[in-house]
Amino acid sequence: MNTWLQFLAANGARIDEHDSSIQFDRTSALAELPRIYVAPLTDQGLILLNGDDAASFLHNQITNDVEHLPPTEARLAGYCSPKGRLLASFLMWKSGQDIFLQLSRQIQAPVQKRLQMFVLRAKAKLADAADQQALLGIGGTGCGELLASWFPVLPAQPFAKIDSDNGSLIRLPDAFGNPRYQWIMPVASASALWPDIAVKSTPVGTDVWRLADIHAGIPQITQPTQEQFVPQMINFELIGGVNFKKGCYPGQEIVARSQYLGKLKRRMLLASVAAEVKAGMEVYSSADPDQPCGMVVNAAPNLHGASDMLVEIKIAAAEEGSVHLGSAQGPALSFSSLPYALPA
Repeated sequence: MNTWLQFLAANGARIDEHDSSIQFDRTSALAELPRIYVAPLTDQGLILLNGDDAASFLHNQITNDVEHLPPTEARLAGYCSPKGRLLASFLMWKSGQDIFLQLSRQIQAPVQKRLQMFVLRAKAKLADAADQQALLGIGGTGCGELLASWFPVLPAQPFAKIDSDNGSLIRLPDAFGNPRYQWIMPVASASALWPDIAVKSTPVGTDVWRLADIHAGIPQITQPTQEQFVPQMINFELIGGVNFKKGCYPGQEIVARSQYLGKLKRRMLLASVAAEVKAGMEVYSSADPDQPCGMVVNAAPNLHGASDMLVEIKIAAAEEGSVHLGSAQGPALSFSSLPYALPA
């Protein structure tokens, strides 16, 4: 257990050793979201790249533009297999000459190892930065008031980024009608500031932040869903995760073909179900009960005793019959609108 996790455990957090997610006992059964909530994002890994060729190397590996990424912006990006299937999804940003890739902590080690294999003669180094940097997710109607103590000016648009002596702050897509931010800072700074932050806000577990991501329509590839989806199947091009004008990367031809040839038959939708749900679970249509019509991308308990999820699914299945978790006889899904429009 690293220093940051040890600190949080000493301050009331329960750590899940499987994925490093956390819970706070006093907020584990919320009836509504607090006015200001803060979630230590301990389930996230962080890869650091630096060196003269770091940007050009990474540019040739992932689905988004790295070479023209400004320091005032963060971007989503995917890392695909040669078959165009996502091995990982990243939130990416630059800090000075360093490039950071945030991804599910469960898959960080194998993804980092795979990227390292392709460095070859490039002047680029990869390192695990998850134990040096603390990530805090901050949201709610009053989150701007909390952050104003350290960031007099807040990033105004989703994925805008501001750097200061207090770390980096990234605006993320809103959820539940309220703004959200991610604060990145050294672990020592986070430990020093935590008592003040925890007094001015309500600490919550990582599942609350995942629930907010789900309602923002932002998916994340985790261990159970690696190599399951072409980016468009999980709406990745709709939320800025794919640049179709950049050069080649593994799987680029298949991703481009999915975009420009024919009609995409699968998409990611927002749904709820009265059951416990985990990523990778399959869903079935009553109209075709013998084979799965989709897969859960991400899921989290909601505030009403059920679960909310992002589910990749055949569009026709969602339109033609009822959809059920686990089997055609399983609990039925109810669908809601995403915060962004799907192509007609």
